[in-house]
Amino acid sequence: MGHAVGDVLGLAAGVAASPLPIVAIILILATPRGRFNGLLFAFGWVLGLAALGAIMLVVGGTGGASTHKHPATWVGALKLALGVLLALFGARQWRRRPKDPSQAQLPKWMAAIDRFTPVKILGLALLLSAANLKNAPLTIAAGASISSAGLPVPQQIGTLAIFVVIASLGVLAPLAVYLVMGERAKSILGNWRDWAAQHNDAVLAVLFFVLGLKLLGDGISILAT
Repeated sequence: MGHAVGDVLGLAAGVAASPLPIVAIILILATPRGRFNGLLFAFGWVLGLAALGAIMLVVGGTGGASTHKHPATWVGALKLALGVLLALFGARQWRRRPKDPSQAQLPKWMAAIDRFTPVKILGLALLLSAANLKNAPLTIAAGASISSAGLPVPQQIGTLAIFVVIASLGVLAPLAVYLVMGERAKSILGNWRDWAAQHNDAVLAVLFFVLGLKLLGDGISILAT
């Protein structure tokens, strides 16, 4: 289990470093029902990652992800494909980044986030976690790694839980600051929001590329063994 946890730590950190969801929850915390909406967003985020990871564990279990405690060939091919995909996304994101970070623009839907209903906030959290161009491939890769480690089901679930907790730190940190500090947290969260908004494209480009190379290496290693 320790080996499996070590295998997914980097992927979990890549999910946690998600500037756009961090900006989203900070804006949500500034709404009139910030406490409730923030908790709801965090719940949806965790639910999205856990559900996608669990689906991958089921697929890996039924698809024979592990043969004699060694990842199956299809797991290597999957990681290779995900690595190529992330590397391409990274190159595209780097080309699209603004030359001046202060000119970075947030998605238009964020301007209306204070009018989101609880259902929309929950849906937004699910989209940003389980349907995100970076987070979805990383979570799928983590699920494949866990299911191919040859672990008993309880240990697979425990490893996935560790992945989800670490992958949620980026979103949970603003929520924790808000719950502990209340109104005093506004200036701190405002600085976090501004930094994340300005450097979103550059951060994503680097993460896409670095994690894409990691998955490429993992896939090649599995296929070559």
